[in-house]
Amino acid sequence: MKIHSYVVVELKKGLSETCYRFFSILGNPTRLAALEALTERPMNVSQLAESLGQEQSMISHNLRPLVRCRFVEVERRGKERFYRVNHDTVDSLFKIVEMHAENYCPTGGRCQERDG
Repeated sequence: MKIHSYVVVELKKGLSETCYRFFSILGNPTRLAALEALTERPMNVSQLAESLGQEQSMISHNLRPLVRCRFVEVERRGKERFYRVNHDTVDSLFKIVEMHAENYCPTGGRCQERDG
């Protein structure tokens, strides 16, 4: 019985760490804006930087973890790299967030007030 409890705790701990890393990648406004922009169409870094009003180096820096964790995929077209969102994951995440904000956030999704 103790073995079973230990296994459950280990699974939960592993999931907690996975969730932490998952949401840490997404917990950046520039990365979220990039994901949202890329849901419309694939773009290269210059196009994405222009659409977000950010420096190209800032966008490149923030694309790296999104690519590493496969929220974004890269396609080479000649010398250019085009980034496209992983619709399987990102579309589902955005739908869940939208549904939660509409149904459960009394402030309409602006649940940013801190306790205490």
